[in-house]
Amino acid sequence: MALMVAVFIPLLAALLCWIRPFRAFAWVITVVCLAGSFAAAVVIAAHVLAAGSVVGIPGWFEADGLSALVILLVSFVCTLAAIFAGGYMHHGSQNEDRLWWFYCNFNLLVFALIVVPAFASPNLAWVGVELITLFGVLLVGFERTPAALEAAWKFSILTIMGAPISLLGFFTLYWAYHISGGGPLETWQGLHASAAVMSPNLLKFSFLLVFVGFGAKSGLAPMHTWLPDAHSQAPTPICAVLSGIKTTVPLYAILRLLSIVLASPEARIGRWMVVIGLFSVGIAAFLLLQVRDYKRMFAFSTVEHMGIILTAAGFATHAADYGAVAQMVNHTLTKSLCFYSAGIVLLALETRQISEVRGLFRIAPFAASALLFCSLAIAGAPPFPIFLSEFSILSAGLRSGHTAAVTILAILIVIAFIAIFLHVNRMLFGEPQQVETAPSAPLSCRVAIIIAALPVAVLGVYIPGPVHSLMMLAAQQLGGH
Repeated sequence: MALMVAVFIPLLAALLCWIRPFRAFAWVITVVCLAGSFAAAVVIAAHVLAAGSVVGIPGWFEADGLSALVILLVSFVCTLAAIFAGGYMHHGSQNEDRLWWFYCNFNLLVFALIVVPAFASPNLAWVGVELITLFGVLLVGFERTPAALEAAWKFSILTIMGAPISLLGFFTLYWAYHISGGGPLETWQGLHASAAVMSPNLLKFSFLLVFVGFGAKSGLAPMHTWLPDAHSQAPTPICAVLSGIKTTVPLYAILRLLSIVLASPEARIGRWMVVIGLFSVGIAAFLLLQVRDYKRMFAFSTVEHMGIILTAAGFATHAADYGAVAQMVNHTLTKSLCFYSAGIVLLALETRQISEVRGLFRIAPFAASALLFCSLAIAGAPPFPIFLSEFSILSAGLRSGHTAAVTILAILIVIAFIAIFLHVNRMLFGEPQQVETAPSAPLSCRVAIIIAALPVAVLGVYIPGPVHSLMMLAAQQLGGH
């Protein structure tokens, strides 16, 4: 019951926001409904910890440790994004008469994000991922500026091009499953159980197609070129969702399929995943050195972290899988906080250019404090949680004999760290270009930032027992040995 509630409450919220008498209350409806969806996600996680899985409709809606964790992350990030949007979208907005439309599409996007991990069938998951693209495009271009419309066009073209490629991959997977004697219902669990008798060549070919199609949606290099434009031009609440969780959901599907390939005794592709992951991290690290827009800076950081997660999964050990899951959790929580912080800097100074932001501590102390906190966290400074997950990935890689890959990854992480702080240091300190204090951030924005900062602060020094258990359960589904 809780699984169905978590999935379909955002649809109800979208419907209410669309009905004319309720349009004036669209923000309140969105926040209340998504808070309810988050509460249902907590219940799902508790049931999974107790029983190992939750079944909504057998063969259609099911959740295990990994999918329950992703549902929990989606609902948490999207609830905070909705809270943040209350003040942000009204502050100097030229689209007051279209805000109901924004919240309607926002709820549809949340539905698509939650339904992907809730689906038991990989074919239905493909449908959900394509819905994410559709609703995401509408929101990226919401402000209808030339730059926003160009970003939406680029986002749609480059990500929709991956749809037929990934669909062919799932057709190939379906073929391999049924010629091996699989049952009538194709589910993630059924595929994993049949992996040992499925054709390894068909498995590898299907994974390659799905990886290319979904890799474009996850922002993995070299298929990442839409990401910095979309994440810099979309309204800040949408940036937080796109960068924090939208990239994670297609990556979830890739990791699901990777675990099936790893379960085959002959279809070995872990080394290729390490190579592609390192390539993404390297591209992002050097792009971070020359970035000029602070929202694009955080967007390139997403490319880096997607590559780190893929590299860890490619190591294919239990310890590396736990590091990959931890990195997924920490990136999701921290990156959404980064965009909330960037959003209030944009409200205060009305510029995205790093060169035009100086002495932020003197102009907007709260925004400067939030920016410093999130920059330390996303760059991987101790004792923030990303430092712990990256350290666990590096140590797992060394223990599994991937010395060269670990060395390269460590160097690239250091380069990315230096690049981020070269920019952030210039923004926070120095002589401000304006002497007057900037207006304070809207209350809902400050509330969302404070709530988002709590898990980022806590998980670096203490991981609660249920959270650790859920992450361990999720790591077991990644197929490491």
